[in-house]
Amino acid sequence: MAEGLLIVGEDVCAEVVSSADAFTAVEAVFGAMAKGDAYNFPVIREAIGYADALYGFKSGFDKAGKTLGVKSGGYWPGNMDKGLTNHQSTIFLFDPDTGMLQALVGGNYLTAVRTAASSSVSIAHLARKDAKVLGMVGAGHQSTFQLRAAAQQRDFEKVVAWNPHPEMLPRLGAVAEELGLEFEAVTQEELGAQSDVIITITSAFEPLLMKGWIKPGTHIACMGTDTKGKQEIDPEIFTTATAFADEIAQSTTIGEAQHAIASGLIGKTEITPIGAVINGDHPGRSSADEITLFDGTGVGLQDLAVASVAAEQAEKQGKATRVAL
Repeated sequence: MAEGLLIVGEDVCAEVVSSADAFTAVEAVFGAMAKGDAYNFPVIREAIGYADALYGFKSGFDKAGKTLGVKSGGYWPGNMDKGLTNHQSTIFLFDPDTGMLQALVGGNYLTAVRTAASSSVSIAHLARKDAKVLGMVGAGHQSTFQLRAAAQQRDFEKVVAWNPHPEMLPRLGAVAEELGLEFEAVTQEELGAQSDVIITITSAFEPLLMKGWIKPGTHIACMGTDTKGKQEIDPEIFTTATAFADEIAQSTTIGEAQHAIASGLIGKTEITPIGAVINGDHPGRSSADEITLFDGTGVGLQDLAVASVAAEQAEKQGKATRVAL
C-alpha cells in the first residue's frame, strides 16, 4: 500500500461496499474463524456513565488475509433526536508486518451492512428453502439493512413486524413495498405464529419472543444482543432450537446465549460456530421441522473484513484520501 494514511469516509463506504460484498466478506471470515485461521480479541464494551452511552472496542487478526485492526465505538440512544444514528463507530486497519496504521475507515454504514450480512449468512445456510414469511422484531436504523439483506436469500412473500414503538414501523413497510413484499404490523405472538424466519434487532433487556410462540421449522437470527444484560428472546427457546453463533465465546458471555447458559438450560458445547456449517463440517439444518437459532453478537473480524474491502475499493476507484501522520 502507498505511503500515508488512507482515509475512507462514510459516504464513500456506502458507494464502494454493497450488501453482496459484505455477505462474501463475512461468510469468508466465519469460515476462517472456524478453521482457526482468524481470531477475535476479547471485547471491551461498557456503559460510560454519561449520555446513557455504551462504548467499547472490537478487534482481531485474520492471519490468512493479513488483516489486523480495531473498531472503536458504541451506542448513544439520544442521537436520533439530534439527527444522528445511535450507533457510532470508526475502524482502524494496521499493517500486521510493521504495526503501522494503514487506514481510517468510517464504521457506521459498515457496521449496519456487516450486521445484516451476518444474519443473511445464517439465513442462507440454516433457513428452510421454502421460507415465505419474514418476521422483523425491531424497526430501528439497522432493521432496513436486515430486511434488504434477508430478502436476497429467500423468496419471501410477506413481512410481518413488531416494534416497541409502533410509529417506527412505516420505515420497514416502505422497504417491504419497495421489494414487492406484503407488509403487516402484528403482535409478537402473531409474528411467531406466521414467521418462517425471524430477525430480532433491538436494544432490549428483556425477552420479546417466548418459546411457545415459535412454530416448528423457524429460523431465528438474534442480532441485537451484544452486551452483558441485553436480551431479546426467552432463554427456553434454546432448549428446543439447534443453536449456532458467530463466535461461541461472545455468544455465551455477551450474546443471547448468556441467559440460557446462566440458567443452566444449555452448555457451551451445545452451540456450534456458523463457520462449521459454511465449511461443510456441520450439516446445519437436519429437518423441515427443526428450529434453528443464530446468535449474532458481532465480531471484530466482521468489521475488519468489510473495512478492508472499503479501503481497497475506495483506493482503486480514487475515492479515498491519503494524509501523512
